[in-house]
Amino acid sequence: MTPIDLRSDTITKPTPSMMEHLVRAELGDDGRGDDPTVKRLEEMAAERMGKAAGLFVPSGTMGNLVSVLAHTGRSGEVLAEGSSHVFRTELGGVAMVAGLLPRSVPGQRGAMDLPTLKQWIRPPALKPTALGTALVSMETTHNAAGGAVLPLRHMAEVYRIARDCGVPVHLDGARIFNAAVALGVDAREIAAHADSVTFCISKGLSAPVGSLITGPADFIERARGFRRICGGNMRQSGLLAACGIVALEEMVARLKDDHAHARALADGLHRIDPSFVDPAAVETNIIMVSLPAGDGANEHWIKALNSRGVLASGARPGVLRLVTHRHIGADDVKAAVAAFAAIYDEQRGRVNAA
Repeated sequence: MTPIDLRSDTITKPTPSMMEHLVRAELGDDGRGDDPTVKRLEEMAAERMGKAAGLFVPSGTMGNLVSVLAHTGRSGEVLAEGSSHVFRTELGGVAMVAGLLPRSVPGQRGAMDLPTLKQWIRPPALKPTALGTALVSMETTHNAAGGAVLPLRHMAEVYRIARDCGVPVHLDGARIFNAAVALGVDAREIAAHADSVTFCISKGLSAPVGSLITGPADFIERARGFRRICGGNMRQSGLLAACGIVALEEMVARLKDDHAHARALADGLHRIDPSFVDPAAVETNIIMVSLPAGDGANEHWIKALNSRGVLASGARPGVLRLVTHRHIGADDVKAAVAAFAAIYDEQRGRVNAA
C-alpha cells in the first residue's frame, strides 16, 4: 500500500507533462549564462512577480542566502519575525555566511509586531560605532505559523517602514502562489511589497528541483555572483528549468485543491478532538496538530500513524505538521482522519483502563 505522505509538499513528483518537456528542453551552459530554457524560466519568474529579472537557484535556502548577500554589505542586522524560516530552519546562514546579526522581531502568525519593528529598525551605517539595519525579511505563507498568509496591509506597512529608513526588504515567498490563491490576488500584488522575492517550484508546484530569485536587474547581477560563491552554478540545468516552466504554466491554479483538502483534514481532526486544530486557522495547505496532553512525544504519534500508512512530521514538541499536496486526495484525507481517530481512541482507552 502506498503511504499517505503528509510530511511536506516537497515530496511531490514531476508531472508527465514535466517529463515530456524535460527530454525536449533546449540546453546550454547556465554557468556561462547561455542555457535558453533557464533564461525563459527566469524571465517568466520575473514577470510573475512583477520584477525586472530572475535567477534560477537549486533551493529556497540558497535563494534566501544569496538574496541576503546581494542586498547587504555583510554588516548590520537582519530583522525578521522570530520563527521565520530564514532564522529557524536555514542553519544560521545569515550569521555564519553572510556575517550579519539576526534580530528576531516578536510577532503573531508570522506577522511582525509593527511598533517593535519601528522601534528597532535603524538606517544602515548610521555611524562607525552603530550597527544599522541591513535588511528586513518577511515570509508568506509562513511555514512555522501553519501556512498563515500575511495580510497585504501588513506587508505594505512593513515595506513603508523599511523604505522610510532606506532599508531593503526581502520576501521569502517559498509558497507565494499558495498565498496568492488564498487571498484571491495575483502574486504580483504580494511581491509588490518587497524589493526581492524568492519562491520555490519544488513544493506544491511539483517541479523536481529549484527556486527562483526575482528583483531589480542590478540586484540579480550581484546575486548571480553570490550564487557562484555558494556553489549554485549549474550547467545544463535547462532540464530542470523545463519542469519549472510547466510548474508555472500548469500547476498554480490547482493549489486551491490542496487548500480544500487541508481544510477537510482540519475539520475531521477537529471533530475527533477540538484541541487538535482550529480549522479557522488553516488558510492554505499546512495543518499544525496539537497533540493531547499526556499522549507522549511526537515520536509516538508519528510511529503510530506510520503503522497505519500515514506519514507525518513534527513541528515542535507536542505539535505535528501535516501538509497537503497534489498526491493527496479526498480519500486520503478520510483515511488520515480515521488513523488519527483510531490512535486517539486507543490512547483514551489506556487512560480509562488505568
